[in-house]
Amino acid sequence: MKYYLIAGEASGDMHGSNLMRELMITDTEAQFRFWGGDRMAELGGKPVMHIKDLSFMGFWEVLMNIRTILGYLKFCETDLLQFKSDVLILIDYPGFNLRMAEFARKNNIRVVYYISPQIWAWKQSRIIKIKENVDKMLVILPFEKEFYGKFGVEVEFVGHPLLDAIDKYRSSSASQSFLQTSGLSGKPIIALLPGSRKQEICSNLKTMAAVANDFPEYQFVVAAVNEHTESFYNKFLGQSNIRVVFGQTYHLLAVSEAAIVASGTATLETALFELPQVVCYKASPISYFIARKLVKVRYISLVNLILNRELVAELIQAKFTARHLKTELSEILYNQEYTKRMIDGYKELIQLLGSEGASPNAAKIINGLLS
Repeated sequence: MKYYLIAGEASGDMHGSNLMRELMITDTEAQFRFWGGDRMAELGGKPVMHIKDLSFMGFWEVLMNIRTILGYLKFCETDLLQFKSDVLILIDYPGFNLRMAEFARKNNIRVVYYISPQIWAWKQSRIIKIKENVDKMLVILPFEKEFYGKFGVEVEFVGHPLLDAIDKYRSSSASQSFLQTSGLSGKPIIALLPGSRKQEICSNLKTMAAVANDFPEYQFVVAAVNEHTESFYNKFLGQSNIRVVFGQTYHLLAVSEAAIVASGTATLETALFELPQVVCYKASPISYFIARKLVKVRYISLVNLILNRELVAELIQAKFTARHLKTELSEILYNQEYTKRMIDGYKELIQLLGSEGASPNAAKIINGLLS
C-alpha cells in the first residue's frame, strides 16, 4: 500500500515515525511519502517538506505567513495526487491537515486522522469537517472518545503513543550512558524545554534561563532540537553557563531533578517521566488576546487538562516572569510535600492514559480499513 503522511511539528514527527515503523511490520510492501522531520526520514527517506519550514503558530503569525501556507497547500495537493496514495494519514496540525482532508475526500482518497486536533479546547466547529471528510479518527486522550460521541462522531481510542516512546529511556544504564557522553557536570540538573518552533523558543527561553543564577547548586540544560543551531539558542542564554544538548530530550528528562516546560506535548512527556515541572506559555499580544476569546478550557497543559484540575503550575503571559518562575521552581526543589503531591498526580495521570501499544493499534486499524 501507498501511505501519504503529514506531520507539521516535532511531536508529530515522532508519532509519525513510530506509526511508519508499525505499518512496515503489518504491510511489508509499504511505500511512504511524507511531510515530517528527521525521525520520519530515518524510515522513509527525505521528506517532501521538513517540519522546520512548517512551524507557524499563533493567529497573528499565521496571518503574516498566509501566502506561504497557501502555496504549501497547493503543492501538497498536487503531490498527493501524483503519488497515487491509498490513504492520507494526518497527524494533528489541524489548520493545514483539515484542508488536505477535504481535498483528499473530493479525490476519493481515504483519510485517517491520527492524533486529534484539540477541538475540545477551541474551534469546535472543525468537528463538522472531520465528520464529513475523515474515514477513521484515531484519538489518544481518554476524554476525546466521549467528546466526539456527543457530536455523533465515532472514534477509536488507541492509547497514548508516548507510553511506548519513553519506556526505553527509563533504564539506569541509558541514563548513565547519557551522562557520560553529554559532558555535563556532576550537579543535579534542571531541564529547560522551550519548545521546538522558533517562535516558541524566542518567547520562552530567555525568561527560563534568567533564573539559572538563583540556583547555583544546579546545572541548567536546554533540550534543543536539531532543526536549530547552537548559536540560535545561545542568543537567549546571556552570560550564563547553561548547556545546550541536541536531540536527546528524553535522555535529559530521565536524569533531571525538575523541568521548566513550554506548554504543549512536552508537559505530558515530562509527567510520564514523573519529573516535577513548571509550565510556561507566552504568545504575541494579539494572538493571546484572540486565544482568550476563543479557547474553552481552563488549563493550557495536557497534564492539568487530562486530570481536570491544576496539578502543575501554569505561568501564562504576564505571569511568566523570572520572579514568578523562581518562586515556583523553589517550591518544587525545596518543598517535599508539594513535590510528592505532584508525583502522586502523575501516577493517576498514567492510569488514565491506558495501556501501551498506541502505534501498533493504529497501524492495525489503518490496515483493516484499507483491506
